[in-house]
Amino acid sequence: MSFLSIIDILGTFAFAVSGAFSAMEKKLDPFGVIILSFVTAIGGGTLRDVLIGDTPVGWLKNDTTTVVIIVAAIGTMLFGKFLKRFTITLFLFDAFGLGLFTLIGVEKGLELQLSPGICVALGTITGSFGGVIRDVLLNNVPLVFRKEIYASVSILGGLLYLLLLKVEMLSHFATILSILFIVVFRVIVVRFKLALPRIY
Repeated sequence: MSFLSIIDILGTFAFAVSGAFSAMEKKLDPFGVIILSFVTAIGGGTLRDVLIGDTPVGWLKNDTTTVVIIVAAIGTMLFGKFLKRFTITLFLFDAFGLGLFTLIGVEKGLELQLSPGICVALGTITGSFGGVIRDVLLNNVPLVFRKEIYASVSILGGLLYLLLLKVEMLSHFATILSILFIVVFRVIVVRFKLALPRIY
């Protein structure tokens, strides 16, 4: 199993748990929880693959993805009640999912030899748009469109990754450092309530 495959599985699990927690907060039934887990975990990657013409999309060609999502959803339903701080847990899983999936999207662009800007855009789509679809289904304003910095963190993480590759850092180390950067930056943003300037 390649390093990128491991990152993909971890990102899928992280976003699936994030989606399951969001569904549980809205008191959806088990079917709804599983559907929200799927949407959150594969939404961004599906949109990315459609845009670059990589069809059938990734999760249709990989049974592991489906198994990981179902296990994550059921595990969250079974053990979620033992987790006292749902909001913190949801946030951490979402932050790791953002970091992991951003790097997967950037790597997809690099494999196709696309321009750096498009690679970063694919990373941002992969990391953010599963959450956008999740929030729309739950009748929430998507997090990426609120004042809180979210997609910008993904963009900066993607740019950092490309910069580290440019200075010839080993890809594994560049991946890990970029993911940690995204997670830590997200924590700082939320901890200190940082936001983009208001235009209204």
